[in-house]
Amino acid sequence: MTNKKSTSSLISDLKRKTRKKYSSEEKIRIIIQGIRGEDSIAELCRKEGISQTNYYKWSKDFMEAGKRRLAGDTMREANTSEVQELKGENHCLKELVAELSLEVRTLKKNVNGDD
Repeated sequence: MTNKKSTSSLISDLKRKTRKKYSSEEKIRIIIQGIRGEDSIAELCRKEGISQTNYYKWSKDFMEAGKRRLAGDTMREANTSEVQELKGENHCLKELVAELSLEVRTLKKNVNGDD
């Protein structure tokens, strides 16, 4: 039983690691093809190698995002790389402010004669 369990978990891990990741552009392209209705959703999903469940989940997310945007909600969630980039920029700006503050303090001391 343990051997069968480890084999099945190994297969699951392998499938998970080799699963294709779709970019947002690819998802949008697939959803728009489905909306056009040139092919059935089942046929489209077969061609793209995705499950119909995935298609309908992506479609729902796409429609919800569009609905929020049309309602005037311009906020969006930042992805990890954007957050890391902003954190780095924030750190650099804080260092610059610290350096400039020290420089201003030094200049004030020199002007006031407080050596």
